[in-house]
Amino acid sequence: MEARAHLKYARISPRKVQIVLDLIRGKDTDTAMAILKNTPKAASEHLIKLLKSAVANAEHNFNMDGKNLYVSECFVCPGPTLKRMMPRAKGRGDRILKRTSHMTIVVKEKE
Repeated sequence: MEARAHLKYARISPRKVQIVLDLIRGKDTDTAMAILKNTPKAASEHLIKLLKSAVANAEHNFNMDGKNLYVSECFVCPGPTLKRMMPRAKGRGDRILKRTSHMTIVVKEKE
């Protein structure tokens, strides 16, 4: 049995999130939470809330033991990109790409 939590349209680049997700993949939830709280990356704040949500989903929806869970899957997909313009010299404009992310964490119970 597995429980999932999704975060969509987060205003952070998927490349920045992927670095932090690689740290917690396969770890038990207590260790993953400790890693996230001590990692000085912007994605950590989003992922802490997402991991808490996945654990709560497992406990309340599927009656799993919260102490026996581990992060079985975690991935990020790019969301829609917001296109903005920045004025440059001689009346030109450069495109600014503001990227968004869809993050997913899946937790399972250890056998």
